[in-house]
Amino acid sequence: MKMVKAIIKPERFEFVKKALEEKGFNGMTITDVKGRGEQKGITLEYRGGQMIVDLLPKIQIELVVRDTDVDNLITAITDSAQTGKIGDGRIFVLPVEKSIRIRTGETES
Repeated sequence: MKMVKAIIKPERFEFVKKALEEKGFNGMTITDVKGRGEQKGITLEYRGGQMIVDLLPKIQIELVVRDTDVDNLITAITDSAQTGKIGDGRIFVLPVEKSIRIRTGETES
């Protein structure tokens, strides 16, 4: 199994969620996060002055899927989150050794 973490722009979240549901990926954990990448933040105009915002709001989506579903999941996320502009986000794939359902004790490896 793999854990896929995707960090995306907040305004793309509903598109990504819909794409994941259409592909059968219903279980996910969503976290509001802040971060920055190569763009190192943005400069905004506020009351006639410039303000540098170096940590931008993002959404982190976490899903645990079978190894065979990873490529399909990545395609769904990239196709729905991509705008072609700096700051679209990042996807990380990590190994998962075991998953235990608390309600039933069911274990997957």
